[in-house]
Amino acid sequence: MIPMNKANDLIRRSSQASVGGFISNIAISHPNRIAIVDESRKINYQELDNRTNQFARLLLSHGLETGDRVAILAKNCQEYLEAEVAAAKSGLILACLNWRLGNRELKHCISLVEPKLIIAQSSFKGALADIGFSDTPTIFIGTDLDKHLSQFEASSLALDIDPETGLLILYTSGTTGLPKGALISQRAMMARSMATSSQFEIPPMDNFIAWPPMYHMAATDQALSTLMRGGSVYVVDGYQPARIIKLVKELPTRHLILMPGMVGDFAQRIVKSGVTPKGIGLCGAMADLVPKAEIAAATKALNAPFANTFGATETGLVPATGNSIPIGVMPETLSKEQSLFCELRLVDANDEDVPVGVPGELAVRGPTLFSGYWNNDAANLEDFRGGWFHMGDVLRRNADGTLDYVDRVKYMIKSGGENIYPAEIEMVLQSHPHVAEAIVVKKPDEKWSEVPVAFIVRSDDSLNKAALMDLCKKDLSGYKRPKEIHFIDAQSLPRSTTGKVQRHVLEERLFECG
Repeated sequence: MIPMNKANDLIRRSSQASVGGFISNIAISHPNRIAIVDESRKINYQELDNRTNQFARLLLSHGLETGDRVAILAKNCQEYLEAEVAAAKSGLILACLNWRLGNRELKHCISLVEPKLIIAQSSFKGALADIGFSDTPTIFIGTDLDKHLSQFEASSLALDIDPETGLLILYTSGTTGLPKGALISQRAMMARSMATSSQFEIPPMDNFIAWPPMYHMAATDQALSTLMRGGSVYVVDGYQPARIIKLVKELPTRHLILMPGMVGDFAQRIVKSGVTPKGIGLCGAMADLVPKAEIAAATKALNAPFANTFGATETGLVPATGNSIPIGVMPETLSKEQSLFCELRLVDANDEDVPVGVPGELAVRGPTLFSGYWNNDAANLEDFRGGWFHMGDVLRRNADGTLDYVDRVKYMIKSGGENIYPAEIEMVLQSHPHVAEAIVVKKPDEKWSEVPVAFIVRSDDSLNKAALMDLCKKDLSGYKRPKEIHFIDAQSLPRSTTGKVQRHVLEERLFECG
């Protein structure tokens, strides 16, 4: 008779599954099915399985062990997806770096995760040297990588991977402004695939156009989900309207992602092209950040409803993505339905549930949830209090059960789908010796939804806007740089009785000035 402790261990192990295992299964059952298309390059599932087995062995040959980090600095390409699958097969964690970041931010993101190896495109060799990582072992995508892969066997590694093992680190801004690393486990990625497929009714062999950057959940979650279902991922390096239009003309796709800031432009382009899409089930994302007229125009042009999503890097597309906007409708409200496969609460400052109709902070739990912020116990203790992840977003539940977005618990700017925290911009501006105080607020913008605007108190009147913009260009990503700079006297800053600057008053001044 098998001892109970050993039996329990066997039972537990038999319930385990991994992202890499799911994808390898497709290679067994459908080896010739197309897995990834990258411009003129195309590989089937058998080739993907072979290459990622070799890739996994290559990574492990550097002495890496389960849980070690590998950083990747690259634009969208076939090898990016291969690196993610190889990490899944080897039990390593791939830290997906935002190549748009300035040197200060990029250095922070790499230092945070302490990678033992870097995978990069050769175009970023100089950037790595500039921030002091030229000595970290690096594999460059292209002939260098292919040469290394050819030295390793393509057979299965046959490793038991615990589903709680970390798979990816995706970066998300924190209240201090510097990015935090959100650890996504294999369990979370598998659950996200199942939840999204069910919520959006995505067929098993669907096509996915991966044009958003792979360091963003919008591309990575859906690309890996597509591969786990046996579909085909069409890799596009960023927003290339002509390329995307050609693909939607030729391919059916259940969900065409359109990000805030490009919805109106894409709708106009596809109408002008005269192209009739092959078949789109849903289009868009994050409707709260898109002008309502653009939503109506895009749904007409693509003959597809708009996905009224509400999720986060930390949660995936849950918790409130169970709704869509019909074709041609300019919605009066953007009420959402609670997603499947999660539990949520709306709570007050004491973590007590608020009644219907009263705004409360969204707290969520479920299998799609991430495994915490890397090396940030303080944030984890605060955000996971009570065993629920507190998102920092304030929602209101309506009498019919739907949910309306209200605001952030802490002040944040949402611009073109990216989160911007004023504190980060203020810190850069205040590093100038002639800046006595810097306050950044948000201003409505027709294209990007919101943009940052800076109010500056000078300690020397010789300081001009050009000097500050040059400083921002050096240390901030393009989307984080202030779109306007206004000089103001210290006594003119509106303050509360406790001395805090009242940002809403500054916003009102911007509105009055047009």
